Parts: sequence; structure tokens; C-alpha cells
Amino acid sequence: MKGRTLLVLRHGKSDWTTGHEDYHRPLVDRGRLGSRKMGAWIKRQKLVPDVVLSSPAERARATTVAACKAMGLPLKTVRWDERMYAAPVEDLLAALAACPKSARRVMVVGHNPGLEDLIHYLAEGRVEMPADGKVLPTSALAQLEMVEEWQDLERGCATLISVTRPGQVPDELAAEAAEEVEYGPVPDYFFTQSAVLPYRRVGDKLEIMVIASRRGTRWVIPKGVKEPELSLRDSASKEALEEGGIRGRIDDEPLGHYDYSKWGGVCQVAVFPMAVSESIPEDEWEESHRERRWLDPKEARRLLDEKALRKLVEKLEKKLDKR
Repeated sequence: MKGRTLLVLRHGKSDWTTGHEDYHRPLVDRGRLGSRKMGAWIKRQKLVPDVVLSSPAERARATTVAACKAMGLPLKTVRWDERMYAAPVEDLLAALAACPKSARRVMVVGHNPGLEDLIHYLAEGRVEMPADGKVLPTSALAQLEMVEEWQDLERGCATLISVTRPGQVPDELAAEAAEEVEYGPVPDYFFTQSAVLPYRRVGDKLEIMVIASRRGTRWVIPKGVKEPELSLRDSASKEALEEGGIRGRIDDEPLGHYDYSKWGGVCQVAVFPMAVSESIPEDEWEESHRERRWLDPKEARRLLDEKALRKLVEKLEKKLDKR
């Protein structure tokens, strides 16, 4: 019977000084670097997982994104599972049990003490305690091997192969991985993208919704790569729900397009107007770490970076005035 590999990655070093509640606590620079280093190490060791299970808490989410980018692993491989947040062993095992039987290698990204408890449970009696008393410090990665199905993991069924700490991985490895991600080859379909331009009327006033970028450094609209199996419009609807936490009526045809440079090429984005009818609650929104704002069109144009996108806001305003 072929063996299975479980990679257990603890989130990177987080920032306790921001005043954010625990769930929304971000990574510090050291935490982001550690996450990239571990992703690069996984790729170097040829341990890239078939499935990633991640807590959706901000520090775990950012760790997962950074590690996946360093591995060259699409984020669609990730399952954001609420059970992984501050989870006891029972919940972690339940999340693993939901993995497909075809997955030979799975990575979980989450929090202590649950992750250390999971390692002790699976490799019972065969875990040496380091001098500092931490089996899995921040950004550390444990590799376990077992033959059991993901649905049948029992106490003591695994062997702990290694625990790798970020300090054991050269910083240069992360830099090399970052360069490959930024300039290396990506699938052609990545350059075809779609977005929604969300709007609503409050009384007789038009409002446009913008959202914070992943790093919170600028204002954007819900946008993403068009998945091969989806139409541009359906892909835009998917991004609206995931990135914006919104539902509504999307026009059949795009309002227009804009281009931007990335991955050594040019991405073309089709922008669909969306009359928003529902904003889902924060606890149901997949990317609730973002901020979303409703603004008058003039303020939205001022905040958006892309010149062509600002023109589309103006075009939408004129179009709606004619209705």
C-alpha cells in the first residue's frame, strides 16, 4: 500500500501590536518571510501537496498564500476550513477525513496548541521534545508519514520524519522562489480575468463598492483569474462572492475592459456591472479580512488605482443615469 504524507505547517509570526482581535491578527515581516521560506523548502524537497487545508484566520491565511506562491501552487488547491481555527485534535482529524482518497500528500496550516497535539496524537511516543520546549514554533513544518486512509487516522499511526524550522532554511531560497513566482511561466489562462463593478442606489444616490487589496495597501474591485470551466460572467460572480462577500444581478455583457502587467505579461480584465442585492455577514464571507466600502462615484474614482477602471466607473454612472 502506498504511503501518505502529512505536512503540518504552523502560521508565521504574527503582530500583537495592531489591536486587532485574534482572528484578524496579521503577520509581521518575519512571519511572511518564514512562510515563503517554508513554501520554497517544500518545493525544493519535492513535497508539494495535493490538497491544502487552512484555517481562514488572517495569520494562517497569509501564511498559506505566501507558502503556496513559493511552491507555485494555485490557491484553488486550498480548502479554507473554519474547523482549522483554534481547533482541537478532533476537529483537525475531521477536516482531514474530508480529504479525497486520491490525495497522497496533504498540508494543514493552522494554530497551536492544536497542531502540536495532532503531531503527538499521530506519532504517539515518538516525538522528541526540543530544548526550547516547542515542537512546532511559528513557521515550522512537520512531516509525517503513514499508510492509513485520511478517514482512518488513529493514535500512533504515523511516523514523524522531520520538523524543519525557518531558521534552518536559507533566506536566499525564499528570494529565488519569489523571483520564480513573479517572472516565471504561468498558464496562459491566468492572463484572462474578470471582475465586477458593484453598485447600489440609496434613495436617489448611486454608490460604488470598493474593497481593500489582499495586503490592505490600495483599493480595488472583486477580480480574479477566469477559471477554464467558467464563463467570464460566471467567474466574475464567483469573485464577487469570494472577494467582496456580495451577491446581486450581473449584466450579461461587460461594461468594458482594462489591462495591467503581471507575471511578465499583460492581463486583460473584463468588468461586469453588478447591482448588489445582498452583502453576506462577516462570519460567512470567505475573505472577511478585507475591508469593503460604499462610496459615491467621485470618491470611488479617486481611490481606485487603475486609470481605465476609473473611466469605467464614470461610464457606469452615465449608463445608469439614462435608465
